[in-house]
Amino acid sequence: MLFLACLYGDILKIDTTGASEVTAKLDKLTIKGVEASKKLAEIDLVRVEKYKSMITKVARAKQMDPAVIAAIISRESRAGAILKDGWCNKGYCFGLMQVDKRYHSLTGTWDSELHIIQATEILISFIKEIKVKFPNWTQEQCFKGGISAYNAGLKNIQTYERIDVATTGGDYSNDVVARAQWFKSKGY
Repeated sequence: MLFLACLYGDILKIDTTGASEVTAKLDKLTIKGVEASKKLAEIDLVRVEKYKSMITKVARAKQMDPAVIAAIISRESRAGAILKDGWCNKGYCFGLMQVDKRYHSLTGTWDSELHIIQATEILISFIKEIKVKFPNWTQEQCFKGGISAYNAGLKNIQTYERIDVATTGGDYSNDVVARAQWFKSKGY
């Protein structure tokens, strides 16, 4: 089993409710919660595996949990399956981890190591900003808050109890955490 030190907390110690019904229904799943997140990650595993060496390399360099990178790739682009020439359907977000061109200058091709580096750095910056905004939160709460902010922006994170209220599907960090916990069980 691959082990990399993560500076930002232990993904296995983060509480999660998993995917909302809204997210689960996108794949016509009749389940929701952690079980739906696991199923969604499992569906994406073959595609995510193509990027495992890049994910591992970036994770090691940035001291980020590779399971979290894999989970964001799964959630954001279904490991590339829902992209058209590397872009989301509205044309704002680019790549496996869906970097928004309205807020960032894009680097690399949609499925490149440079793209994964940039997106991981964006995630890390949100985790650090959450630590400043919520100095009394635990390390794992800040980790989850940074994941939520990756989707909804820093200003939309107001309380831990309502961490996903402004995220896509109302479940972004909970779904990503549950997927990451599943990817961890698969050697990420």
